[in-house]
Amino acid sequence: MMDKKVLVVGGGGRCHAIVDALSRSQKVGKIYCAPGNAGIAAQAECVPLKDTQVDELKDFAIAHAIDLTVVGPEVSLAAGIVDVFNAAGLRIFGPTKAAATIESSKDFAKQLMARYNVPTAAFRTFDDYGQALEYVGDGRFPVVLKYDGLAAGKGVVIAEDMAQAEEALKDMLLDDKFGKGRVVVEEFLTGPEFSFMCFVDGEKVWPMTVSQDHKRAFEGDKGPNTGGMGAYSPVPLISDEDIEYSLEHIMKPVAAGMVAEGRPFKGVLYGGLMKTPSGVKVIEFNCRFGDPETEVVLPRLETDIYDVFSAVVDGTPMPRLAWSARATLGFVMASKGYPGPYEKGYAIDGLAEAEALGDIRIYHMGTAEKDGRLVTAGGRVLMVVGSGDSLESAHAHALKAVGCIRCDNLFYRKDIGWRVL
Repeated sequence: MMDKKVLVVGGGGRCHAIVDALSRSQKVGKIYCAPGNAGIAAQAECVPLKDTQVDELKDFAIAHAIDLTVVGPEVSLAAGIVDVFNAAGLRIFGPTKAAATIESSKDFAKQLMARYNVPTAAFRTFDDYGQALEYVGDGRFPVVLKYDGLAAGKGVVIAEDMAQAEEALKDMLLDDKFGKGRVVVEEFLTGPEFSFMCFVDGEKVWPMTVSQDHKRAFEGDKGPNTGGMGAYSPVPLISDEDIEYSLEHIMKPVAAGMVAEGRPFKGVLYGGLMKTPSGVKVIEFNCRFGDPETEVVLPRLETDIYDVFSAVVDGTPMPRLAWSARATLGFVMASKGYPGPYEKGYAIDGLAEAEALGDIRIYHMGTAEKDGRLVTAGGRVLMVVGSGDSLESAHAHALKAVGCIRCDNLFYRKDIGWRVL
């Protein structure tokens, strides 16, 4: 019965991975993606609507008799797309605006964890620059400073000294670099980080396989924080006991807490977790699939993803989630200058050669078509994902494929997976 029509909202690598997974479904006949990108266009019909044009997207879903809408980016969720679709009687996968607050407000997430005894770093929240500066000056470095609202993965600074702290607090509280907002000051935790995404429907929580991404721009974990420069799955550093603990003491209590707060969560709850010397603790929560983690997690999902989305949306029994034993590892190819200013419009060649190697998926993060050529159109441009019987072979496949891709303005980290390889 391949007759279902699905609309995916968004246009980056995460959405390409969602479209790719839906294209493997036995239920789905037609996929639309708004706005999509040049790579997504090979698997879905791209619709020229922005991910924040909530009313227009609703009208499109009605006009095209869409059976299910899947939301990729947090900006759409924070804009209330799920509430608007629900009010129109449309099936949509993702949390309401009230539930999405777990990502759109760092302070809300920290207060929630405090109320429900979920392990996380000690913290205080400030809206006054002077008070924040005084508090930081009295404490220990390094210290973590987080802008309270959405900042596209760039609103977190690990200040090593007072000068860095002063500059970051000035950006966030005086110059409103990310908008008008507060700052959460957190103790600095150490240990390997991992991403634990779960499908959630109210108090029901179904775990996905874990992954680990690489936030810093350059090799050796140097340079500024980015939206993520690569990822891999599984994560040998994280034991089955760690995962079980995280499910029972973090993800389930938070899901139950959201129900108790009158903000029941439906969709993907993403736990950015850290295995510290004193146990697993929460670094952050997101209200949607992670990017670039989705690009290495969804290729391992063997269950029909349309059935998974439907179980969450409709509150029906979840099919057993089956995961491939094969490993995945992906390199993000980004525009030179990212996460700072960068130029667009550089031609990209060699993708067909890379894909022809086998065991390769290439997800488009920021590409466009210009005069029949594929060109760069974002900070993060492509994610080249290799799969293999081990992380070593997945790494080797992906690295070989990256070597086939030619573009004058891209860089990548060769050391993705260095903690385990």
